[in-house]
Amino acid sequence: MTDQQFMQRALDLATLGMGQVSPNPMVGCVIVHNEQIIGEGYHRAYGGPHAEVNAVADVTDKELLKESTVYVTLEPCSHFGKTPPCADLLVRHQVKKVVVCNEDPNPLVSGTGIKKLRDSGIEVEVGILANKGDELNKRFFTSFIKKRPYVILKWAQTADGFVARENFDSKWISNQYSRQLVHKWRSEEDAILVGKNTALYDNPALTTRDWDGKNPIRIILDRKLELNPELNLFDGRVKTLVFTEATGQSKENLEYIQVDQMTPGVILAELHKHNITSVIVEGGSQTLQSFIAANLWDEARVFISQNTFVTGIAAPTIKGELITEQDVLEDQLYIYKNSNG
Repeated sequence: MTDQQFMQRALDLATLGMGQVSPNPMVGCVIVHNEQIIGEGYHRAYGGPHAEVNAVADVTDKELLKESTVYVTLEPCSHFGKTPPCADLLVRHQVKKVVVCNEDPNPLVSGTGIKKLRDSGIEVEVGILANKGDELNKRFFTSFIKKRPYVILKWAQTADGFVARENFDSKWISNQYSRQLVHKWRSEEDAILVGKNTALYDNPALTTRDWDGKNPIRIILDRKLELNPELNLFDGRVKTLVFTEATGQSKENLEYIQVDQMTPGVILAELHKHNITSVIVEGGSQTLQSFIAANLWDEARVFISQNTFVTGIAAPTIKGELITEQDVLEDQLYIYKNSNG
């Protein structure tokens, strides 16, 4: 097997932490001796042991580590956080070589883990499958580099380009399998955001119900605090943030964030302060278009159904690089990447 194949295995392991490790990155680790995998692990949950710790623990004969190569998808940490430094662990076992997919953009690490390994005499190679590592941890990297969450725009529109009828009714444009896929996405991201009209007319719960996984933090934009507190979004079951220009009384699982301007830039800056590394913007059309206009989006996931409304509320207009096109039964799913973000 090649370095690329062993690193691909580490990347595949890392994805098993999806939705469980934020705001930490997803990390996988594979330990190889004489071209045989003798240990592997991944970061399973925020606050728990890192990938390298789990991989070393998986090795039966620790003496083999001195002649082994460690493949890890992100630079081993060099600082004390919720767990001890992984670089120190590898140095203590005097592994022969460490192959790293990506350097860590976290200023607390950022090259120091690699330096610590090299200073101890361990050979280090960096950049194997780096593009795949960038994609894996796009949320984590966006958080540190752009100082905002990774933004995913999502909507469903009819074949004739509407996201709702004139009375704001939007049920059901996409099919049940498309809706199940949306619930899977919710389990993978930190937060989900809607504007006032979507909260008012759809009365959504914004929870993960048709997929096994965690609920995202719910975010509501309500400039003047006009929404009825009896709506599903205020049921207290899930942590909920309300952005407003008015003053609200926070309570358990409900926090009001007062801002001077209800702009995407201000909102994302506040979410970054709350350690939120990714957010799905789910509606409505005006809210989605505001993120597009501000060029504050990274990915757009658009379902187009065969249904038609003839008249109604127009879908957002977006320009981006089409990276995926697939059928979800009779629906078409288009995923765009913002190449100018």
